[in-house]
Amino acid sequence: MVSKKSRAEVRIKKHGRMRNRFSGTAERPRLSVFRSNKHMYAQIIDDTAGNTLVSASTLEKDVKSQIEMTDTVEAAAYLGGVIAKRALEKGIDTVVFDRGGFIYQGKIAALADAAREAGLKF
Repeated sequence: MVSKKSRAEVRIKKHGRMRNRFSGTAERPRLSVFRSNKHMYAQIIDDTAGNTLVSASTLEKDVKSQIEMTDTVEAAAYLGGVIAKRALEKGIDTVVFDRGGFIYQGKIAALADAAREAGLKF
């Protein structure tokens, strides 16, 4: 009998393969996205120094107060705008997008599109 791997295992393996291909530098840090069932998290990371430069999530009070629900496409789009605004304030305008092994559709695509509209380039 063939056993099927869980979606989480497949996503983690896919993310590992993606991380072998690219990493964030000081000039072009990595925008890493994680999505759980209830929340979304975004970080801009400099992998050479091992620092998180900017972060945002739907758990934060100021973000949570602006959105009705934390697990919708609209919440993801709002979070994309927030992370882009914070990055631009720190002088970061170009990033490498790391979708975390998730399929580029729905919430992940909404976050990426909103970040692009707010001024990030990737």
